[in-house]
Amino acid sequence: MNQQSIQKQITFKPKFIERYSKLTDWEEFRQCSLSFLRRSIRVNTLKITIKELKERLENKWNLEQIPWCREGFWIEHSKKERRDIGNLIEHSLGYFYTQEAASMIPPIVLNPKPNEVVLDMAASPGSKTTQIAQYMQNTGILIANDYTIERMKPLSINLQRCGVTNSIITLMEGQWFRKSGIEFDRVLVDAPCSGTGTIRKSLKTIGIWNPDMVRRLAITQRQLIETGFNLIKEGGTLVYSTCSLEPEENEEVVNYLINKYENAKLEEINLNLKKSPTILEFEGKQYNEEINKCLRIWPQDNDTEGFFVAKLRKYSTRTPK
Repeated sequence: MNQQSIQKQITFKPKFIERYSKLTDWEEFRQCSLSFLRRSIRVNTLKITIKELKERLENKWNLEQIPWCREGFWIEHSKKERRDIGNLIEHSLGYFYTQEAASMIPPIVLNPKPNEVVLDMAASPGSKTTQIAQYMQNTGILIANDYTIERMKPLSINLQRCGVTNSIITLMEGQWFRKSGIEFDRVLVDAPCSGTGTIRKSLKTIGIWNPDMVRRLAITQRQLIETGFNLIKEGGTLVYSTCSLEPEENEEVVNYLINKYENAKLEEINLNLKKSPTILEFEGKQYNEEINKCLRIWPQDNDTEGFFVAKLRKYSTRTPK
């Protein structure tokens, strides 16, 4: 089935069209969301160098550098005969991870260092966790948490496949970490969300979406971002991200945190990509202008999934210099 046939068959809910027509160029967003998503991979430098993997693949596969990720590449078969990159021996050996290009952004923004103590609060299936581990060079302690047994399975498999040895897998609601007494150098809260930025790979999102679901998710997201902030030590970094494009799940959640905690300060995110203006007003609610430091990416911006990323640092209660 070609792209035009798919676009003709898909119907969006009237409320969805109404909402997103206010947030972005609706027709551009619709067309991009119903187009095929480019395949992309991230080289796992825990097992192989970028140069070595390119040499193994270059005879049959074309690799195009992802501008914002040194280890990331869009990948296409040279004769367009195959798309099943997950069946390659290099994938089975853990030499690369099949990961969407925009999904690589949160660990880059988190910028974990060797020998730190880091928490990935909602880790499964492990794309960002394995990326964090390679930036940590398999040193320090990386806690990879998720909240159901079912989500433990792909997480543990991917950590093993990629040769991650500095991780501890935990099974609990993210909010429970507030009782752990652990102070982290960095925390990633890649929060469960409505996924409206991922329509290109999951058309069922269109049917599932409803405003009540978004509001329920936002409650959990506020709990998770607040827990994450309270877990980082003074001077520590918190990255909050979603693959949602809903202001209630993104700007409003971050706005809640920085208004409640005066020592929570947003930092600019500067990457080699196109970004869109953040949403500072939605359904009669005004958000702090500091929200402009967050990263909002629509699918049509860089021909990727849609994503939202915020980087926060914890200062002392005194005003930072």
